[in-house]
Amino acid sequence: MTEYQPPGDPSGDPSGGPDAAYDAVVLAGGAARRLGGADKPGVRVGGRALLDRVLAACAGARATVVVADPRPTARPVIWAREEPPGGGPLAALGAGLRHTTADRVVLLSADLPFLDRRTVEGLLTSLGRGAADGVLLTDSDGRDQPLVAAYRTAPLHRELNALTDRHGDLTGLPLRRLTAALHLTRLSDPVASFDCDTWDDIATARARIREHGHVLDEWISAVKDELGIDLDVDTGVLLDLARDAAHGVARPAAPLTTFLVGYAAARAGGDREAVAEAARKAATLARRWADEDTPPAGSTDTPPAASPDAPSGDVAPDATPDTRPDAG
Repeated sequence: MTEYQPPGDPSGDPSGGPDAAYDAVVLAGGAARRLGGADKPGVRVGGRALLDRVLAACAGARATVVVADPRPTARPVIWAREEPPGGGPLAALGAGLRHTTADRVVLLSADLPFLDRRTVEGLLTSLGRGAADGVLLTDSDGRDQPLVAAYRTAPLHRELNALTDRHGDLTGLPLRRLTAALHLTRLSDPVASFDCDTWDDIATARARIREHGHVLDEWISAVKDELGIDLDVDTGVLLDLARDAAHGVARPAAPLTTFLVGYAAARAGGDREAVAEAARKAATLARRWADEDTPPAGSTDTPPAASPDAPSGDVAPDATPDTRPDAG
């Protein structure tokens, strides 16, 4: 039987902005019956487990509680479990909320492949600007998605206590018993609210992230998670640098130069400014390098032809015009 027990000393920052303290509760212990009982939080979309994708979206939380049996995750979390396991989302929320102390909590399911940090920050910002008890997303059909939402914790504690007094415990109670008693604001976001309940949903998510407009951002996010890098990389700067190195020097110079920029940025502190400064220096060098291969305006000089008797080692390996990456 799951009884609700609020934390002893809730505290937090009531300022309400996206940078103010908040906690996150992620529900990841469902049975996944429509997936044939598969381990849904561990199903990979874009090379990352669904649970890890959601944890990346709420990485700004002061504490992140995952209500499920423990498993390896890309980010450190607090584990909790409703008693008995499988008691439903309301019981799971009660179990997770006991480990939070902030005045605001983001409540998420573990099957949201397109949720990102900007969406979470948008929910928190909207909550801070109004007087509502919570802000939730609606899906493409206009249906409420209470597991993609930000709530004030005081109303959650109040209503969970009331439900426990009325029913004895929270096991088996639907989540709408809670949300019906709250004053909620709704934001429409069919993409971020898309959840994976079936294998068709999984296939749809996997196909979408490989579309031209999404694949690069998805790949960069996956690499950062895999390498444990929490850095807002300006991909435009790095792509411009790679283009300059490939066209002005040689095509293999692009990946090697961006690697060296990353190494230099790490030595200089590893923040966004360090990456930008290292990329600027390398891009300037690439342009200087390319300029030397362009005759000055009005010049009629041509490079001297190599002597037929000259050793082959005296000829630059990229001297043949059609071997340049931008030839033709």
